Amino acid sequence: MIPGLQGGGSRGSRFLFAVPPLAGHVNPTVAVGAELARRGHEVAWVGHPPDVRPLLGNGARLYPAPGEEFTPLLEAARREGRALHGPAAFRFLWEGFIVPLGHVMMPGVEAAVEDFRPHVVIADQQVLAAPVVARRRGLPWATSATTSAELARPMAAFPRIERWAGDLIEDFQRAYGDPDPMDLRFSDYLVLVFSTPALVDEAEGCPDHYAFVGPALGRPSSGTFPWRWLDGERPAILVSLGTVSADPRERFFGVAAEAVAGLDVQAVFVAPPEAVPDPPPNVLVRRHVPQLALLPRLSAVVSHGGHNTVCETLAHGLPLVVAPIRDDQPVNAHQVARAGAGIVVPFFRVRPPRLREAITTVLTEDSYRHAACAVQASFRTAGGARAAADRLEKLT
Repeated sequence: MIPGLQGGGSRGSRFLFAVPPLAGHVNPTVAVGAELARRGHEVAWVGHPPDVRPLLGNGARLYPAPGEEFTPLLEAARREGRALHGPAAFRFLWEGFIVPLGHVMMPGVEAAVEDFRPHVVIADQQVLAAPVVARRRGLPWATSATTSAELARPMAAFPRIERWAGDLIEDFQRAYGDPDPMDLRFSDYLVLVFSTPALVDEAEGCPDHYAFVGPALGRPSSGTFPWRWLDGERPAILVSLGTVSADPRERFFGVAAEAVAGLDVQAVFVAPPEAVPDPPPNVLVRRHVPQLALLPRLSAVVSHGGHNTVCETLAHGLPLVVAPIRDDQPVNAHQVARAGAGIVVPFFRVRPPRLREAITTVLTEDSYRHAACAVQASFRTAGGARAAADRLEKLT
């Protein structure tokens, strides 16, 4: 601790966020980092510059990790991992991405800690290098659980695979001389969960150092949009699938276009133009949209179940139709359905009539909107970035 600082939230502490090259994992840290900076603290990030820098902005301090050697591995992980789902996707996530990412990020994380000398390290659950370095140096560290799916143990139905993942984590630590391995996905100081018990049943059994702060919103809402296209007379919906492999995405957008054709709605598709080459008159296809600025003008969202889109949608009190593909998306979809805030449809097998029915139902049955508003209220109470900063300050 630097001279003159007292524990429990003193001004002038230094916080280092270690993040993977994934927008959904970086975005919450941007809002928390901005709140910490507003309170007079120094904030820095360590991550892969080509992916992380555009999300932080030019004024943020970013230490590079990993180096150029990771780019081919990242491209391969993105290309091969998209074709998998279920247990195979979980195994690939660990063998093909998380563990290799930990190894190649280790030198960069060590260099960042050496130069920045943080008082607290905040490690994303997918950055194994950060807690290893923090533990080696005796630094308090927090887990950034950008998705609550890990709390639900998505492979609980496959205990052998879950144990296999635990062995990989232990082997990783032993490779760096740690004689006392632990589950690096869960800090014993603080676990920041960017969700609330309104969505996460597992919250009830979590220890006190698990802080359910709700989504940390506040990322920039960039991009242009033809606002006059929205007439304000019909319900408007958003159809967004994030980044998935081309063939299933194009098929789903084709199904969605057929599903909304003839409905008394306006639909904004976040998709490349070639995915919907001949859209119906009530469909607008845009490669990018300012999502946070658009949400207040919408009545519902059709999504693949990515944590950011789910939380941003519910933070605006909007119901969802969720078509999960892989990773944490099935868990997120289950949470939405269990909360009564949306309907789950099968991504790979859904047909236009089923999707049309789901969209119509969430738009016309008030229970879905009421449930979404209840989750929205829980998010507001949880505190978001402010609550996360409060908990982090207590570690200094």
